[in-house]
Amino acid sequence: MTPPAYDYQEAVSRNLGWVTPREQAVLRDRRVAIAGMGGVGGSHLLTLSRLGVGAFSIADFDDFELANFNRQAGAMSSTLGQPKVDVLARMAADINPEVDLRRFPAGIGEADLEAFLDDCDLYIDGLDFFAMAIRRAMFAACHRLGIPAVTAAPLGMGTAVLCFLPGGMSFEDYFCLEGRDETQQLLRFLVGLAPAGLHRAYLVDPRSIDLARHRGPSTSMGCELAAGAAASQALKLLLNRGPVLAAPHGIQYDAYRNRARRTWRPGGNRHPLQRLTLTLARRQMQRLADAPSPPAAAPPEATLDRVLDLARWAPSGDNTQPWTFERVDADQFIIQGCDTRDHCVYDLNGHASQLAVGTLLATARIAASGEGCRLQAGFEPDSHEQAPRLRVRLEPDPTVSPDPLRHFITHRAVQRRPLSTRALTAREKARLEAAVGPDYGLVWLEGWRSRRQMAGLLSLNGKLRLTLPEAYPTHSSIIEWGARYSTDRIPEQAVGVDYLTARLMQWVLGSWNRVAFMNRYLAGTLMPRLQLDVLPALLCGAHFLLVAPRPPVDHRDYIAGGEAVQRFWLTASRLGLQLQPEYTPLVFDEYVRLDTPFTEHAPSRARARQVSQRLRELFGQEACHRALFLGRIGAGDPPRARSTRKPLDSLMRPD
Repeated sequence: MTPPAYDYQEAVSRNLGWVTPREQAVLRDRRVAIAGMGGVGGSHLLTLSRLGVGAFSIADFDDFELANFNRQAGAMSSTLGQPKVDVLARMAADINPEVDLRRFPAGIGEADLEAFLDDCDLYIDGLDFFAMAIRRAMFAACHRLGIPAVTAAPLGMGTAVLCFLPGGMSFEDYFCLEGRDETQQLLRFLVGLAPAGLHRAYLVDPRSIDLARHRGPSTSMGCELAAGAAASQALKLLLNRGPVLAAPHGIQYDAYRNRARRTWRPGGNRHPLQRLTLTLARRQMQRLADAPSPPAAAPPEATLDRVLDLARWAPSGDNTQPWTFERVDADQFIIQGCDTRDHCVYDLNGHASQLAVGTLLATARIAASGEGCRLQAGFEPDSHEQAPRLRVRLEPDPTVSPDPLRHFITHRAVQRRPLSTRALTAREKARLEAAVGPDYGLVWLEGWRSRRQMAGLLSLNGKLRLTLPEAYPTHSSIIEWGARYSTDRIPEQAVGVDYLTARLMQWVLGSWNRVAFMNRYLAGTLMPRLQLDVLPALLCGAHFLLVAPRPPVDHRDYIAGGEAVQRFWLTASRLGLQLQPEYTPLVFDEYVRLDTPFTEHAPSRARARQVSQRLRELFGQEACHRALFLGRIGAGDPPRARSTRKPLDSLMRPD
């Protein structure tokens, strides 16, 4: 069947009503210049082509690559390595075969500006954010030639729009870039684009913005919103219709925050509010530059090393990572576990460390699936409870499919701050229950009344933890103060307390005498319990208890249970849920049940009995006997600070 011939009037007929036939004819007669076909520039071209603009001058020297796929129109597997200007020209001509396109495939230099802008009615900025030199030259040329210019920046999941009109404020006058180095120019451009700063509230990782290294995050939503906003301004400018807010006025719309803001900054970046914002932004940039980042390394080349590199991200109590690895050959390695029972009151009989070894084994199994391997593991003859030793073999198996949980291994983390109280859906609970396997079970505590009861239990448990002399060595050593990330402890910013409480805790934990004095005379446990126990217990979707098929009796049972814990946790991460262990009530319940001495401090022994009693009232005695893991779960933001892991090299035992 022969496709119908192209007919401009029919192609743009659905525009009519929003524009008149005469206005549509005007759009057909206009030329728009767009420099930059990557980022948002390609979306500008396609949006205006569908609007019916009849002529364009487009420029870009770059080719499409994989890093463009998240946002750039034209970035597809079929266009990898192809010039952006050619790909977008084909796409525009596919929309309007009659389009008049002038291409500048080598990009634009200062010598090309007048040729590029010749006969243009409007310039729309599609240049890379970091291309400040040519951007300044382009806007200066537009100002000199009397061509209106629009910049619509994709910021987060929204856009900020500025228009520079003939006879009005210039780009240079607004942004005040003269005499600044490149990094300061970029900062002024960023701050000046969106004085309202609506996008800043949900940037989850400020380190992703590095102006000095020309790095910054982006989204397709921001690019498409920017294209729509710019095209709307273009329509008004090309048709001389409707009000156009020109600099120093601007507009920012943020779809994520459901907010729109008109801005007005007389003097541009000279305005007092802008100067204050720039000062604060410079300080934040310096703090980020000074702060250590999580270590980054290239993925190992060997299959076994790649599996271990992922496996090391398994969770462990207080980030102790109670394991080392021994390479046997290209397909085999040894996991050498250990425990901390000799100095950590929370590692009763090494059970917490054994659970951690189980989570490690599960993580290695999931990682191996991504390499097309099946993992076989067995205990070595010299393995024992305090130092479990497992031989692990990777067996290539074409029937093994990559486990989708592998994508969440490095992203799984503890969220100690309040979560949403939205109840888990039936689908979420079913997925979580399936994750632990048929032999393990989950006991759920849901609803306000149950969360309130759990808050009471955890408040009592918190007082026990914070007043127990035997817990002091652990508490005083597990926090890396002032840190956002820590390879072998819990960074301060992930603990879950506010800045002032953290400073008080740091000082108090410097001496047991200070701890005892604060607890006895100044209600020293009150604020930590409120922030670490009560509020998190109340503000979550549910609490859960993971139970074994029978009461666990030895390290093999706990290691097997640890595998169920990790699959549960990774599934929660896959569902977009956050999780926090609440393990210590199980420890004190076991101390009481086994009548195992753990302190000479009589009030602590009494509180442990109370904790045990309340735990059994909430979950039932039979479930507590089979208990492996206790925690809270719910929807919420991922943590902005977290424990990382020791480098793989430091975990490898000498050959």
